[in-house]
Amino acid sequence: MTSPQAIDPFRIAACPNYVPQDDEEVVFRVAHAARIPLILKGPTGCGKTRFVEHMAYRLGLPLVTVACHEDLTAADLVGRFLFKDDQTVWQDGPLTLAVRYGGICYLDEIVEARKDTTVIIHSLTDDRRILYVDKTGEVIPAHDDFMMVLSYNPGYQSIVKDLKHSTKQRFASINFTHPAEAIEARIIHTESGLGEDDSRKLAEMGAKIRQLKGFGLDEGVSSRLLVYVGRLVRGGLPPLRATRHAISQTLTEEPEVLGAIQDIAALYFGDLMDDRADDDGQRAS
Repeated sequence: MTSPQAIDPFRIAACPNYVPQDDEEVVFRVAHAARIPLILKGPTGCGKTRFVEHMAYRLGLPLVTVACHEDLTAADLVGRFLFKDDQTVWQDGPLTLAVRYGGICYLDEIVEARKDTTVIIHSLTDDRRILYVDKTGEVIPAHDDFMMVLSYNPGYQSIVKDLKHSTKQRFASINFTHPAEAIEARIIHTESGLGEDDSRKLAEMGAKIRQLKGFGLDEGVSSRLLVYVGRLVRGGLPPLRATRHAISQTLTEEPEVLGAIQDIAALYFGDLMDDRADDDGQRAS
């Protein structure tokens, strides 16, 4: 069995930069105190993971994060036997570490995991709060500080990739959206170091680009990509070129949609001639 020190590397060393959007901090604190698991729902890049990191730091809890995927097995979460020094030893998985020693277990993009894998969390998300390790026969009662947090993007969910209702109804939920422009401007400013005026322009530009969703874009631009634009501009790229590389070429392969995004950027950051001249130079080379 692992020692309590095994959870120490999962502690957040420095306070993450997070700008609250609503009452999500209060809800998280109360849910943790009441031992209620949470689902965080919202579009890609809207701050779900940063929020969990922020709350783990604020509450002084280790944060064990698992990026879910279709090949994730129960053993990847719970643990497995390993050969060490000619002996077979048990090694706790990330979920077991959080359950045994206390901490937040964050399953990111939970709908990507196999259904038979997610079933193992059921006994941890009701009044039992236990984890049964079938390979060792051990029944582990959850530490008082243990908390289960899931996240996913409902915009991509389908009949095939969705949580079972029997799983959903074990959780409280917090819905995340793209931030209001004033909040997003603060996020861009604090994350990229870009000036407040240009950060505000980027936030307004992002809101305009999101209006293209359903008209050539499957998903609106994330706050993360707007921050990338800010960092590229601070690094010396002109704003239109930074937008092209961090947003337009990331979100679409369609020339018309790419052009529409660049047109929006030009409303806030100047003449498209420089951007088109850059294109001509690239084609010539």
